[in-house]
Parts: sequence; C-alpha cells; structure tokens
Amino acid sequence: MNLTISGHHLEVTPALREFVTNKLARAIKRFDQVIDVRVLLSLENAKEKEGRQSAETTVLLKGGDLHVKSTHEDLYAAIDDMVDKLDRQVVRFKDKLKEHDHQAHKKTLSV
Repeated sequence: MNLTISGHHLEVTPALREFVTNKLARAIKRFDQVIDVRVLLSLENAKEKEGRQSAETTVLLKGGDLHVKSTHEDLYAAIDDMVDKLDRQVVRFKDKLKEHDHQAHKKTLSV
C-alpha cells in the first residue's frame, strides 16, 4: 500500500503526518486489498472560518475507488470527520461485495 500525504497552502509536519497515518490505519485495516491512499490537507482562503481547513482522501481499492472530503475550522477535526466518513464508505463497499458474492453463489447453487 502506498500512502501519500500532501499539503496545499500548509506544511505537513511530522506530527500531522503521524496523526493522519494512525487515523487512516483504523479504516484501512478493514479492507486488505488497498492499492493506494492519497491524502490532501489544505487551507483555503475563505472569509468565514467554518469551512476553512479541509482534508480529503482518495483510496484506490481492488474493484473501485473511494473519495472523501471534509471541511472544518480545525484541521484535526476535519481529519477525524474524514476518517469517519471513509470508515463508513469502506464498510458499505465491503457489504456490497459480500452481497454480490452471495447472490452469485446462490445462482450457481440453484442451476
């Protein structure tokens, strides 16, 4: 698995890199066929402070891709929210795979 963490208008510090890596490990360990993970942390020049800092990730999996974006006034909160969304998407993706495999198995048994 390749993990790429980059920053847009901000510097990715070692502490920030470690935080992202630890948080992503929780969601990624649910699925063993991860090819590539790309994380983009950015600071947008917005007047309002609400959605100023964002974290987005793209996960390339065997059989599909997942993309998640989250914005918040705090970058660490945006990362937490992004990982929670990613975790839900990974679970949903795995359920679809199980359901698809189960239906294919039923068809072969009934024929």
